[in-house]
Amino acid sequence: MSQRIVIVNTGCANISSVKFALERLGVQVEVSAEDKVIKAADKVFLPGVGTATAAMTSIHGKRLAPTLHNLTQPVLGVCLGMQLMMESSDETRTGTVECLNLMPGKVKRLMAGELRLPHMGWNTVSPSPDSPLFMGIPEGTYFYFVHSFAVPVYEHTVASCEYGQPFSAAIGHNNFFGVQFHPERSGEAGAELLNNFVNL
Repeated sequence: MSQRIVIVNTGCANISSVKFALERLGVQVEVSAEDKVIKAADKVFLPGVGTATAAMTSIHGKRLAPTLHNLTQPVLGVCLGMQLMMESSDETRTGTVECLNLMPGKVKRLMAGELRLPHMGWNTVSPSPDSPLFMGIPEGTYFYFVHSFAVPVYEHTVASCEYGQPFSAAIGHNNFFGVQFHPERSGEAGAELLNNFVNL
């Protein structure tokens, strides 16, 4: 039976690359900001690129926050999309940005020491052995990252990475999942992770 996969059109993401990556897996994908289309999906992707401030402005402008809060099917946030799932982000110098609060946790600036920000390029990930997202993906697999902010490692971390400090490469809580890296740009490992999510 074919699944209905919907990518939320947040207005702040490179949606086409996620869409193409999913289509390469033989999955039919719809891009929408409509409440009834998103709610009818079997799986939902929440992508994001840029700043949490701009993304949250766009999400509220499209009235997407209540829709996302009421979802009970599996939802995967990608890169900024993962950060938007948190309670808040320390992105601005004047204070925090209120995010979607789909799961507990806060986004902090990466304390990378002398390493350059953003953290950009390939890095290894250490997944929890029982995480369904990382089924068949071994410890030390490389994924592609581009970010300056991250969720510190905490109780809902399902995979960690290190860049000056340990941080959450992936998180999971109830039906909400998030990955800080770009699976659509992470070759075979990224394709395997997307396939694992689609088959949850």
